[in-house]
Amino acid sequence: MLVALLMCYAGFTALCLSTDRHHGELLHSKPSPRRRLGLRAAGWLLLTVSIWPAVVIAGWGQGLVQWCAVLMLSALLLVLLLPYRPRLAMNLAGIGLLACPVAAVATL
Repeated sequence: MLVALLMCYAGFTALCLSTDRHHGELLHSKPSPRRRLGLRAAGWLLLTVSIWPAVVIAGWGQGLVQWCAVLMLSALLLVLLLPYRPRLAMNLAGIGLLACPVAAVATL
């Protein structure tokens, strides 16, 4: 479930960075239309693909339920970090993406 959690958090962070407000806060610039589209696509792709590790580990019945819980947990973590520690929120997403392959190998 760690892989799904890391992917969901990174996906929500990418979706968050696709907005003008959060992109400006974190990266001190307005996103170009191309970057905004890329961030949205990456965010939705990560959220969609994050279903796969949950289903592989626990099956369709429990996997989807656990994925929904992981989805809510990652969104809650991002919402709580963004107002108080925005740089930490963005750094955690990058570290999480780098740690995804390691966590996937560890669950084998």
